[in-house]
Amino acid sequence: MVSVADGDTITVSVDGVNERVRLIGVDAPELRNPPECFGRESADRAAELVTASSVGLLADPSQENRDRYGRLLRYVVLPDGTIMNGVMIREGYAREHTYDGPYRHQQEFRDDQQVAMAAGTGVWSAECQRQSLAITPTAATSPASTQTVPDPNCPIKGNVNGKGDRIYHLPGDESYDGTVITPAKGERWFCSAAEAEAAGWHAAKN
Repeated sequence: MVSVADGDTITVSVDGVNERVRLIGVDAPELRNPPECFGRESADRAAELVTASSVGLLADPSQENRDRYGRLLRYVVLPDGTIMNGVMIREGYAREHTYDGPYRHQQEFRDDQQVAMAAGTGVWSAECQRQSLAITPTAATSPASTQTVPDPNCPIKGNVNGKGDRIYHLPGDESYDGTVITPAKGERWFCSAAEAEAAGWHAAKN
């Protein structure tokens, strides 16, 4: 192991070459300034799992070899045979996230997420849920918004894209204002990220 960028991206040495690895099926809180809720704890847990360890990397034929940033897409196998991706989700350090399509361990990771959600741990804690619902004045009243929020307590937009992927957008996300909810397409509003995840939606990446 070389280094940890955050809870879903690590750098490892492969045949003497440092490779950035993105954990398949995992979306960890960002370590931006300031970090997203539980972002530091997520990165620290990832480092705890892999620092000073030799890990295995498993590709998934259902996924691309690399993402658009050039990172390897892999399952990270710990020395005891445990898949790190699932550990991060089950312990509440990250959310399950399906990117371009179903992957081999998708249902397993979604079951892991249900465990974390039921326990209200990590990213599913009450504090993180309150932060995810925080609406800045500019996001709530922006004149660029194309759709009025029907219930101020339920501002999360559950969108279905052209591929049929169900994606939710939080106020303040780059795509939030331009996303219009059309119930006839199966789209809907959510009151919390936990509610959206439980219904099968996954978070937008912008």
